[in-house]
Amino acid sequence: MAAGARVSAALLAALLAAPLAGQAPPPPPAQQAHPVPQAPPAPQVSPAPQASRVPLLVLLDGDVKQWREWCATTGWQFLGPWTDIPEKSIDLRLKALEKRVAEARQRLPVDENRIYLAGQGEAAAAVFYTASRIPDLWAAAVAVGGSARPAIDSNRLFGANTTNLPVLWLSGNPEDQALAARLKAAGYNLEFRVEPAAGSRQVFEWLAEHRRDQFPAVADCETGVTVFSRCYWLEMTRFDAAERNDVLASTRVPPIGSGASLDLGGFGYDRADTGPGVLVAWLPPNYQGPLKLNDRILAVGGKPLKDAAAYAELMDQTSEEKPVAVSVQRGKERLRLETQIVVPKREEVVTARVQGHFLPDIREIQVLSRAVSQMRVTVPEGWVPAAMSWNGTDLGKADAPGCWLFDEKNALLSARRCP
Repeated sequence: MAAGARVSAALLAALLAAPLAGQAPPPPPAQQAHPVPQAPPAPQVSPAPQASRVPLLVLLDGDVKQWREWCATTGWQFLGPWTDIPEKSIDLRLKALEKRVAEARQRLPVDENRIYLAGQGEAAAAVFYTASRIPDLWAAAVAVGGSARPAIDSNRLFGANTTNLPVLWLSGNPEDQALAARLKAAGYNLEFRVEPAAGSRQVFEWLAEHRRDQFPAVADCETGVTVFSRCYWLEMTRFDAAERNDVLASTRVPPIGSGASLDLGGFGYDRADTGPGVLVAWLPPNYQGPLKLNDRILAVGGKPLKDAAAYAELMDQTSEEKPVAVSVQRGKERLRLETQIVVPKREEVVTARVQGHFLPDIREIQVLSRAVSQMRVTVPEGWVPAAMSWNGTDLGKADAPGCWLFDEKNALLSARRCP
């Protein structure tokens, strides 16, 4: 895969299209009321002492053989890739990935605070997306090559979610600096380097510098769906868009364009190619569309494309779905394909956000929230006793560790032990 290849927005749109079971974005105020073998059953033995446990690297996709060898050399456990997860929706795939990691923790001597996420090439976009959806599972994440653009255009990236999750992007394209700046402007915890050929030592040394803190003093997350509402020691359990809080603005990474793409089954193209047209550099597994590798898309709707940049600009400026004819060069053959331009629906317009602080000097847990009327707050033993407040309201004292339920009913805020 060329370092500069970019996945078509249609691929991410296809992954986002399938609904996530149980998904329920906060209602508007007016409506409130390559394949991995299956592991054998875990033996019934006592877990290994924490001191003997080792890091786990979870690879979404990339050069699997190389990453596996790197882990073996480093002494890390390896899990991946996720290409054999059958779910089409990327969110369902993430829930399946969470389950797979939990199973690995049960059967392998894994340090739960040193679980790292990685993706290479086209899987780099999924690293950015995964880090935003389930941040509290990972100690750090690295994206090698690829582009953050498809994840940004999903409209589901929130910078606050990576407050405690550093992400390293080793890009092969200096032009990606603009995307990196867009992520950082929204608060995304990103380190950007134009180093596409980084070796294992550099990547693993960077990852090893980071450990997950299960109970960070500051926890901050934003979401548009209840199934991704856990944020370290905070978990939003009931949404209510009427519960406004102007102090907590949205940390959404704004999409760049309309997200439009050709409905050709998803494809990756070389952004650095000078044309003519768009060079098809990558196709997803089990691709069933009309394109082939090394095809060139020369024109869309009769409009010639100078290069990949011209195609990207055309898609970004298209806001309506419509049928279109595409001219494709395949070797010496010129093909005409009838397809359409598709525009993804921008979901999760209404979001909820929760931000928690533990102030050790004054022994107080302060929680701010927006569009949340109920949450679970897990208090570790080292924090008690501690005063509790929610959006400026005193909720009493947490006199015991464990789960506390913050609840709002009839404009009254309260805290009690979780049932």
